[in-house]
Amino acid sequence: MDRQFDIIIVGAGASGLTAGIYAARKGAHVLILEHMDRAGKKILATGNGKCNFTNEKQGIAYYHGKNPAFVLPALRQFGLQETLQFFEELGIYPKKKRDGYYYPASGQAASVVETLLMECRRLDVRIKYNIGIREIVKESQQFSFHTKQGIFKSRGCIIATGGKAAKKTGSDGSGNLYIEKFGHKLTDIVPALVQLQGKQSFLKEIAGIRADGKVQLYIDGEKMAEDVGELQLTAFGVSGIPTFQVSRYASLALLHGKEVFTALNFLPDLTREQAQELFLQRFCHYGGGKTAAQALTGLFPDKLNMALLKEAQIPLDKPAVECTAQELAALAARAQCLRIDIIGTKGFDNAQVCAGGVDTEEVNPTTMESRLVPGLYFCGEVLDVDGLCGGYNLQWAWSSGHLAGVSAAAVCKIS
Repeated sequence: MDRQFDIIIVGAGASGLTAGIYAARKGAHVLILEHMDRAGKKILATGNGKCNFTNEKQGIAYYHGKNPAFVLPALRQFGLQETLQFFEELGIYPKKKRDGYYYPASGQAASVVETLLMECRRLDVRIKYNIGIREIVKESQQFSFHTKQGIFKSRGCIIATGGKAAKKTGSDGSGNLYIEKFGHKLTDIVPALVQLQGKQSFLKEIAGIRADGKVQLYIDGEKMAEDVGELQLTAFGVSGIPTFQVSRYASLALLHGKEVFTALNFLPDLTREQAQELFLQRFCHYGGGKTAAQALTGLFPDKLNMALLKEAQIPLDKPAVECTAQELAALAARAQCLRIDIIGTKGFDNAQVCAGGVDTEEVNPTTMESRLVPGLYFCGEVLDVDGLCGGYNLQWAWSSGHLAGVSAAAVCKIS
């Protein structure tokens, strides 16, 4: 069995497979070690199984971390156009949908995984599954990988083990053990792109509601982030893409014991004065013969109408025309600022990605090589980089995987 390679990659996810392909295209002899029974399990779960693999909107504004600018060299070398060309060459015809989201024309994430694996086979990139790595040791000019299947050696090592989100896909944080033994620091790792748990009693009453609006996230009373789109209200709290987009900040704040709450605005396009005028018309001008509950019918989902009236302390059966200006002002305030105190998230198992990871100050952004250990490279979610919903985390996987693979091959290929 071949046990000596130019480059060994730990992790057969999006970034690891990309790194393997580009290292092999540069002539490197590559082995990928994967502790699950198959490659690309997390890819299969993206976009509800349809794989939103990139987005036409790109730039530093779509990425977070201790130093968001860290992503720029990788994105410049392998950005949107390079990604689309790469997948077209593999057989994935890109189909653009709303908001610039790109999906494979097949509508199947499995197509993306299979084409990546076909390219690995074509380039003789070896993949060993269920590998069980016990330790990785740097000895002189090479790395030794001690596994259940024996020892494998290489001149270069690429860590592409992901974070801790969605453990069932193989992203369980196990790679952090190797990273820390190499002397690298990890920034706080918390769930991101995840649902938030609230404590208000009315949540059970409005569970199941989907409504367009804005979510604003406050930490210790200061607005930290906001986003708009379809809000999903559940018995445990709030969900939906806008919530996912701000959740990283909530996770980090909760970790450090800070007060976190969201303010939900179901009339984001109106000023407070306009909102009050809207309710004045519905209740006083057109509310003859209607109760307060009936006056709201058609504006918001019924369960939300009930909750807003209760929060504004307006009896549901009160005649609409008898509601005072003060009561309607309170209703407008609740409709535009429904507070939900956040007490937690739905955790790593429900998160799409993690915030935090390898401190990017210790990694060269132009090569993805460790500044501490020559020949050691990182790519993908294992780094302190997390993107917004919309294909950004996969774009980071392709971009950083490409850069790590090319860079490692240039240095570690045995001539």
